[in-house]
Amino acid sequence: MPDTKRTATGVLSGFAGLVGLSAVAGVLITATVTPAIAVTGAAASSAITMFDNMPSYLEISDLMEPTTLLVNDPNTGEYVEMASFYDQNRSPVGFDQVATVMYDAILSSEDPRYYEHGGVDLIGTTRAVLSNLQGGASTQGGSSISQQYVKNILIQKCEWDAVGEEEKQACFIEATNSSGTEGIERKLQEMRYAVQLEQEYSKNDILLGYLNIANFGGITYGIDAAARHYFGVPASDLSLSQAAVLAGIVQNPNTYRIDQPNNEVNGAADGYALTKKRQTYVLNRMLDDGKITQEQHDAAVAEPITPNITNPAQGCAGTIAPYFCQYVVEVIKNDPAFGETSEDRQLALRRGGLKVYTTLDWRLQDAAAATMADIAPSSMEGMSFGASAVNIEASTGRVLSIAQNTQFSEDASLASDPNYSALVYAGDQKFGKSGGFNAGSTFKIFTLVDWLEQGRSVNEVLNGRNRVFPRMTNSCSGDWVNYGGDRIGNFGNVGGYTGTPMQFTSASLNSGYLAMAEQLDLCDIGKVASKMGVTLGNGQPIPMTVANEVIGSDNVSPMAMAGAYATVANNGIYCQPQVIDRVTDANGNELPKPERTCEQVLTPEVAATAAYALRGVMNGGTGAGANPYDGVPVIGKTGTHEGWQSWMIESSTAVATAVWVGNSTGEVSLFNRSANGYQLSNMRYAIARNIQGAANDLYGGNAFPAPAGNLTKTVLRDVPNVVGMNVEEAQARLEDAGFTVTVGEPVDSDAATDVVAAQNPSGQAAGGSTITINPSNGQGGTIPSVSGTVQNAQQQLAAAGFTNVGLGACTEDKDLKPNETKVLGTSPAAGTAANKGAQITVDYARDTCAP
Repeated sequence: MPDTKRTATGVLSGFAGLVGLSAVAGVLITATVTPAIAVTGAAASSAITMFDNMPSYLEISDLMEPTTLLVNDPNTGEYVEMASFYDQNRSPVGFDQVATVMYDAILSSEDPRYYEHGGVDLIGTTRAVLSNLQGGASTQGGSSISQQYVKNILIQKCEWDAVGEEEKQACFIEATNSSGTEGIERKLQEMRYAVQLEQEYSKNDILLGYLNIANFGGITYGIDAAARHYFGVPASDLSLSQAAVLAGIVQNPNTYRIDQPNNEVNGAADGYALTKKRQTYVLNRMLDDGKITQEQHDAAVAEPITPNITNPAQGCAGTIAPYFCQYVVEVIKNDPAFGETSEDRQLALRRGGLKVYTTLDWRLQDAAAATMADIAPSSMEGMSFGASAVNIEASTGRVLSIAQNTQFSEDASLASDPNYSALVYAGDQKFGKSGGFNAGSTFKIFTLVDWLEQGRSVNEVLNGRNRVFPRMTNSCSGDWVNYGGDRIGNFGNVGGYTGTPMQFTSASLNSGYLAMAEQLDLCDIGKVASKMGVTLGNGQPIPMTVANEVIGSDNVSPMAMAGAYATVANNGIYCQPQVIDRVTDANGNELPKPERTCEQVLTPEVAATAAYALRGVMNGGTGAGANPYDGVPVIGKTGTHEGWQSWMIESSTAVATAVWVGNSTGEVSLFNRSANGYQLSNMRYAIARNIQGAANDLYGGNAFPAPAGNLTKTVLRDVPNVVGMNVEEAQARLEDAGFTVTVGEPVDSDAATDVVAAQNPSGQAAGGSTITINPSNGQGGTIPSVSGTVQNAQQQLAAAGFTNVGLGACTEDKDLKPNETKVLGTSPAAGTAANKGAQITVDYARDTCAP
C-alpha cells in the first residue's frame, strides 16, 4: 500500500500497547524538531515516512468576522457603524495594535520557548502525549502557539459551514479530541501543519494570527474584542493585570470568563477565584521569564479582577434607523449577490466580515422618524394600527429613509405587544416580511399612464357619472363582465360627472377612472404597473382581472409605489429601489453589490403629461393638504381603501415620499378615530408634508417638463342629432357622448312640448362642450312650400295653419299677363318652423308693380 494512503492508526497497529504508541510519537516529534538526529529501525522509518506524507499545507482562510452596516455621517462625511451581526464577536488587529505585555503574558503561560522551536515544543508535546496515553480524556498542556493556531484554524474551517450549535460543537470535539489512537493521529497532523506554517509565515504573524482567532469565552473571539468586552479598552491599552487575565482565559475560556458575575463557581462573589488563580499562574510565569519585575508581579496579584463588561450591540434594535436596517438585512438574506443559497447568505451576514455601505441619509431619516413619532402613535386600542414612510431618490432609486410607527424588536416575548414589530411595513414579503396594503386610488397612476400611452388626451371628455359598467376588456385572461350589475361607488357617494382625466385625477373620481379603463385593456394597465416596479406584496404580478383593481384593491408595498411615482418624476426612467451603495470584504476588497438597474420604461412625453395631471392633485386637488408649498414643485396622489387604508404619495423631481397609514391586519375604519390631534385617515397628509418638506430642503427639485401637446389637446367629437327625441332621452344621449347639456327656451314647432325641436351646435364640437337643446312649444308649424298665384299661396298657408298672411315684395315680370301674379316665396322661407300666429308674407311677381 502506498505511504500516502497509510494512517497513523495503521502504522501504529503493529506496536504493542500504549508504550509502543508513546515511543512512535516521541520518534516523530524528535524527527520533526531535530531532523539531524539519526533514527533507526524499520518501524520508526515507516512512521517518519508516513508523517512526511501527511498533508502539510493548511490554508489560512478568512476569520469569521461581524458584518457591519455603515451609514454616512453628514457632519463629517465619513461612514460610521449603524449595526453589526455576528456569530463570533471579533475585531482583528495588526501586530502593533496589541500591547506588548499581552504578547509577554501569552508566551510565558502558553509557549515560553516559542521563538526557539520550529513549530513543535518537543518537551511539552511529549509530556502531553504521554499524559493522554495514560488515560487523559482532554487536551493536555504542551501544544505550541503554532499548534494551537492550527487547531483554531481547523475548528473555524469546520464551523464556517456548521448550522446550529450541535454542528459547531461537533467541530470543536473533532478538532480537540486527544484520546486514544485517533487523538494521537490528530495531534500528529496538527504538528505537521504547525511545522509547515513556520516555514511559510513569520513567528510574529503566527502569534498575531493566534491572538486574532482564539476564543475568549462565549462568542468573544480575538484579543481586541476580548479586551473591549471584558475591560472596555482596545487591545493596545491593556494593563499587565488585564493581559494576565486574558492570557488565563484563553487556556480554558468558558471556565475563566469574567462576564458571568452570578456564576457560583467563578463569579463576582468570590472575586472570580478560578480566574484569579490562573492569572496568578500567568504572572508567576512572566516573573520567572524576566518579563516583569517582582514589584509589578506583586502589584498585579494584589489588584482585584475588576471587569468592565461592554456588550457589543448587534442587530437593528436601537439603531438610528431600525426598519431601514432590517430592510438591508432582508436584502442580504435574499439577494444572490451574497450567496447562492439561503444558508450561504446567512453565513455571509453573520460570519463574512462584510462592510455594507448603505444609502441611508441620516438627516432625512431623523426628520422622518421625528415626524412619525410626533403624529402616529405606536398602537391604537381596538385595531392593529400601522404607519410607514419611505423616501426614494428619483434619479437613482437609492432609499434615503424608512420610518415606522412601531418600535423594532425581534424579541419573541414582545410578539403580542402591538407597540412592537419586526415587520418592515414599507417592504414586501421578500424584503421586510410584509404583505403590502390595499393601494386605493394611488393605483390610478397606472390607468393614467396607460391612457396616455394609447395616445389619449388628459383633456378628452368622458362620461364619469357613477353608473354600472357592464364589461371591461382583458386581453390576457378574458374580459371582466359585471354579471351582477354592481355599481362601484365614489368616495362620499358623489354621483360623478362628465369630465376629463385631468379632473378625475385631481378629484380622485372612481367612476371617472372606471370610464377611462372601460376604453382601455385591463391587461395593459397591469403591464404598466409591472414595468414601473409594482407587484403584489407577495411578488406576483398584478392580475387585473376585475374592475376594482383599477381603483386599488390589491395589496402593494409603499416601497414599490414610491418607486413608481419616482419614475414619473424621473422623466419615465424607473430605478429599482436600492439600499446598498457598495460592499467590501473584511480586507477592504470590493465585492459585487445587489444588482439594481435604471431603465427608460415610459417615454418622456408620457411621463411629463402624467406629471402634469398629478400636479393638479397637489395644487387644489385631494392632495393639497400634503403640499409643503415651499417653492419646490411636487406631484402626487391620494388613496383610500374602504376606510381601512390611507395613502399619500408625492414626489419632487429629486425625491419621492410614500406614506401609508392604516390597518396592518384587520378592517377597522380610520374615520371617526383620532390620535395626537389628527383623524387617523388624515395623518397621511401631515406626515407626508413634513417629510417631503425635509427632502425638499435637502435635495431641492426642478420644474417638471411641459406636457406633450398631443396628449393635452382638446378632442373634437361628433355631436349626436337629437332633434325629434324627447328632452330626457336627448339629454342622456348627449351626456353619454361626453357633452354637457343645457335645455334652452321652447321654440316654435308643431311637435309635442317634450320633444326637442332644435339643438346647437350640431355636427362636431369639443368633447365636454355645452350643447343647447330647445323643446317644442307645441304652437308652431313648418311653413310649407307655396306656388301659383298669391291667392293659391294664401290658401296653402291657411291649410297649414298659418292665417296671418300678407303680401311681401313685388318683382316686375313683363312676361306675365296684366293682373296675373306668380308666387316667388315666403318670409320666413319654406321649411322654417314658425308660430302659427306669426305673420307670413308672400313674395310675388306681376307685369307691373304699383308704385
